[in-house]
Amino acid sequence: MKIEEVELRIVEIPYVSPFETSFGREQKNQEVIVRLYSGDEEGFGECVALDKPSYSYETVKTEWHILEDFIIPEVKLRDFETPEEIQEIYRGIRGHPMAKAGFEEALYDLYAKQKGVSLSQVLGGTKSAIESGVSIGIDTMDVLLKNIAEKWGEGYRRIKIKIKPGWDVQVVKRIRREMGDIPLMVDANAAYTLDDMNVMKELDQYELMMIEQPLGHDDLYDHAALQKELTTPICLDESVESIKDAEIALKMGSCRIINIKHGRVGGLSASKKIHDLCVKSKIPVWAGGMLEFGVGRATNIALSSLPGFCLPNDISATDRYYHEDITDSFVLNPDGTITVPDGPGIGVQVYDDILEKYTVERKKFSF
Repeated sequence: MKIEEVELRIVEIPYVSPFETSFGREQKNQEVIVRLYSGDEEGFGECVALDKPSYSYETVKTEWHILEDFIIPEVKLRDFETPEEIQEIYRGIRGHPMAKAGFEEALYDLYAKQKGVSLSQVLGGTKSAIESGVSIGIDTMDVLLKNIAEKWGEGYRRIKIKIKPGWDVQVVKRIRREMGDIPLMVDANAAYTLDDMNVMKELDQYELMMIEQPLGHDDLYDHAALQKELTTPICLDESVESIKDAEIALKMGSCRIINIKHGRVGGLSASKKIHDLCVKSKIPVWAGGMLEFGVGRATNIALSSLPGFCLPNDISATDRYYHEDITDSFVLNPDGTITVPDGPGIGVQVYDDILEKYTVERKKFSF
């Protein structure tokens, strides 16, 4: 794969409704879209950092900087046989996994299209459909219950709610009273400390599927101490940024489940390694989401088709978050799954007119 041209775009699309987590309330999403040109084929990738350094230190602007000033200048000197070869360039760039993941994702899409196979096939996927769960942000209690009932009625196989200090135990208690024993998990996005042990133990009483990332975003040690005190599995998200982090977390007993976000760990190659480690260790994994547009959503679906992804994923139908997307829409099947695209590459059409409509910044690099 000899890259002849690279296009970067910042794309901004409003959410169907505001989405609130412990980080704050968001009205819209911005992503960097990477487009690679090689011969008659194009490859698309999506960088998933937010527009502010809340979930991670990366932002839309830092992704653009790393891509423009460090990754793209090196790409013009290379002819890639496989997407994994980009790691040779990445070794000279410390950190910035979301920028790296977005570019590697575009390489994978391009590679699969040139081979005439789906991204799922390239990754080693075994499923024709993946289990879908839904993530519901913080709102008033009445609105939250309405949203849960609506999404459960649509067929989603698992409900995840966001929590934060002061919005946790009583919320879960009310959901259990109103909704019964539906598959339910909570996500704290690192909002608590071990000083909140009493809150964690109260949550432990409600038969949750898991408590996702309750403690510090870079912590493994305190999570191990917390997991020893709980029956409910802890799922790590932000704390696992690499295969090494995953190895240490499993050795320490910091969690019993891992959420794999390919953007967080630096790309699909790294995600496969973590997946394989967890399969070998009999640790269930699932794919988390960053409220991606269609390019990132298609990539997440392909990744989730690997056999170790045995829990419902944070990959919802397109209309959960967007009235209009830059690709074909994904729909929820009646059985609570989403079909894995089987066309070449990510398997969905990217529509230039819609892409242009929501583009706020663009630059091309020709070699």
